[in-house]
Amino acid sequence: MSGPGKSHGRLAATPSRRPRDLMPERPRLAGAWTARVITLFPEAFPGTLGLSLTGRALEQGHWTLETIDLREFGEGRHRNVDDTPAGGGAGMVLRADVMGRALDAAAAGTPGSRAKWPVIYLSPRGRRLDQAMVRRFAGCAGITLICGRFEGLDERVIEHYGVEEVSLGDFVLTGGEIAAQALIDATVRLIPRVLGNQASTQEESFSTGLLEHPQYTKPAVWKGRAIPDILLSGHHAKINDWRREEAERLTRERRPDLWRAYRAAHGGDPDGDQEL
Repeated sequence: MSGPGKSHGRLAATPSRRPRDLMPERPRLAGAWTARVITLFPEAFPGTLGLSLTGRALEQGHWTLETIDLREFGEGRHRNVDDTPAGGGAGMVLRADVMGRALDAAAAGTPGSRAKWPVIYLSPRGRRLDQAMVRRFAGCAGITLICGRFEGLDERVIEHYGVEEVSLGDFVLTGGEIAAQALIDATVRLIPRVLGNQASTQEESFSTGLLEHPQYTKPAVWKGRAIPDILLSGHHAKINDWRREEAERLTRERRPDLWRAYRAAHGGDPDGDQEL
């Protein structure tokens, strides 16, 4: 009976206090953007990051992914990583000394400047992740991500290491692993050569401050619904005008917050309206 098939989502975890490259047999291009992830569940990676375009770019060495098993830095025989909250309360809190040792290991070989190598804690109380933030991360040499668990992380770690807190939105997950993968995916796709058509990233939602316009493809008519005539006209200037107008309409209807910011940035009344 043959062994299990190759799967990017099933990589065995081995105890190590050093960052573990999840694709050690693959080429690693000089200066490749690197994500280091501190987690209690290193086996969760690369997960979906090992699929499609991000997975191919990972195999080709355009970016690298390393995990640091927080449990290896735990206290005592049982490698404890958490303890009860000071002052009482429900749940457990990740210990400062344990996370500090993990962050020290993660800092090996990285620039000391947080502008060049941010340290991010995925936290519901953090600043909401947006495209501008993702572009900033993509312009760095790499990033260290802390995947939280339990009730959170000792505040002293955040203060001492200059940790930036980032949230996916106003909801709570059981841990930071899913959020870390989402942040990495959004960042990696902005790295040159990861996407086949880099120009496509300039036309997506949020890249211009607006939601993306509607998209259509063949067949020309489906279930009685036709592609708008303007898109089949071949008149590129009019097509561009239609796409801009649709992007503005969708943004105004669905994301008033983005619409106000867009209007303010373009010299309009942020609280006003506009005929489309």
